[in-house]
Amino acid sequence: MQWKVYGRRAVYESDWVNVWLDDVEIPGVGRIEHHVLTMPKHSTTAVVTDGNDRVLMLWRHRFITDSWGWEVPAGWADAGETPEEAIRREIEEETGWRAETVEKMTTYNAISGISTMSFTSFHATAGAFTGPPSDISEASKVEWIPLDAAAKFAADGLVPDGPSLMALSYYLGVFRNQKG
Repeated sequence: MQWKVYGRRAVYESDWVNVWLDDVEIPGVGRIEHHVLTMPKHSTTAVVTDGNDRVLMLWRHRFITDSWGWEVPAGWADAGETPEEAIRREIEEETGWRAETVEKMTTYNAISGISTMSFTSFHATAGAFTGPPSDISEASKVEWIPLDAAAKFAADGLVPDGPSLMALSYYLGVFRNQKG
């Protein structure tokens, strides 16, 4: 079943998010106004490993949910920047580590029922430490976490950020198994 779209009306627009009301007809339901969020930039995440069964994670506070948790490096691609270029930049800005290799794991729609937000998740291996993170607003601490501890953090709800949880879970459950 496919919804029919009759039109779109802007409610709010910014460099971060756009809010629309779409006039849609849902088969079996009828015509309604449906909120749609569009994101002007593509989002990226990376699980950064060091070859010693450890993953690079950030401990940070999110003011919107007023919660603390572990996250992987993430961010938006700037204009003219590929997702791979963006995640390389984000890894170094947020952690102080330069990625040696970067390999795409998957691309997914984060909340496809209401938004165009799309993420590309990468696996990166750590190269050189270049110094403290240049973006000090990103995390209270940056640490190398053993993979088994990171999996327990995820199971215990200590990775509450959806994109981080998805990237870490995908790495632990799918990506490593495909690499055999």
